[in-house]
Amino acid sequence: MPPQRPSGHRAVLGQYEESRATTTLCLAAGFGSRHDPPGHGGTAHLLEHLLMSASLDGGPSLSERIERLGGAANATTGLDHMFFQAQVLNEDVPEVLAMMSTALLRPRLDDAVLASERQAVLQELAAAAADPSDQVQDAFLESVFRGHPLGRPVGGTAEEIEATDVHSLREAHRDLFLGSRIVLTGAGGTPVANLRRLAEDTGLADALGRPHRRDDEPLAPLAAPTAPSEEGAESDGFSWLAVGGRAPAADDPRRHAYVVLAHLLGPSSASLLYRRLRGDAGLVYAFFAWSRSYAESGAWRIMAGVEDRNVSRARRIIEGLLAEVAADGPTADDLTAARHQAVMDLVLTTEKSWDHTTKLATETLLGTRPWTVEDGIQALRQVTADQIRDAAAELADRPVTAIRPERS
Repeated sequence: MPPQRPSGHRAVLGQYEESRATTTLCLAAGFGSRHDPPGHGGTAHLLEHLLMSASLDGGPSLSERIERLGGAANATTGLDHMFFQAQVLNEDVPEVLAMMSTALLRPRLDDAVLASERQAVLQELAAAAADPSDQVQDAFLESVFRGHPLGRPVGGTAEEIEATDVHSLREAHRDLFLGSRIVLTGAGGTPVANLRRLAEDTGLADALGRPHRRDDEPLAPLAAPTAPSEEGAESDGFSWLAVGGRAPAADDPRRHAYVVLAHLLGPSSASLLYRRLRGDAGLVYAFFAWSRSYAESGAWRIMAGVEDRNVSRARRIIEGLLAEVAADGPTADDLTAARHQAVMDLVLTTEKSWDHTTKLATETLLGTRPWTVEDGIQALRQVTADQIRDAAAELADRPVTAIRPERS
């Protein structure tokens, strides 16, 4: 069946595949850590925990009820989105949508569930603080978006979480979560027309498709790069290094070039950086590259795990290769390979119903613009060498570097 193209006003989007025995549902809200009230970082993330764990109609939580049906349930909070997902048998979709409507739109938030989930979040923050690969990402985004809400850590701080009370979470749910644009996406064996009808029947439709909030707070110019400390260069430790910079916004067509550039310099053995960093220099076992776009801007980065004595050398190789691509552009063969990889990554993502539902929400900007997988493939295949050169030049001009554990 051909993919269904969402129109600008639709609040229920989906991909129907008749052969699938399950359907993945996603309630996506345009509310994330960037919208946390000042001084109350981590509010969105903590609220996400409570909505999944609060008692539903005096009984088990939404998460437990879905899993008692044999389904899978999860929720995630990012910088500008919140996703609540469930994958269940097609026959259970009506019951699960009704439960999601009650649990997410009319939750029972009390001190008991807050106390329980506060401890879970504090444990999550402690685990992240002990993991340099988590910490380097927060440090990188803080540098890229310094002084801007996009630079806040999603989880907030332990002090902010300890100070949060039920009253402030109820306010955040009423004003920020319910006040954001919310859409329902689905992928699998339930037709989109059925999802729309069920949204009406369960009362979920009342919360869907509100006017789209524009997040376009001004960003300060990116500061001139500063060289990281060379302290610890001779130690026997292990660090995580992030190098990158700003990327285009979610409505900027240039963003596709940054996605392809991430594959050109990604962890594949076909990439330029793999040949240089791992094949020639033998410095890095694991590294990653990716680009994310938000309302005003985006973030492009390479993240690598490196022995301390090799951090500075790895950084110079990464920054040097960016400068080379900015000056000379990619070869035709390397550009073709990077485009193939970007397309394959998109296709593999959307072949997983769980990931397809979140992709539909983000690529349509919560249902405010049309998008299909074919649109995404076409955009990636049209990226040119000049666009790659321009993207690399912008990143090479003001490279942002973060290293964790932090050096003296």
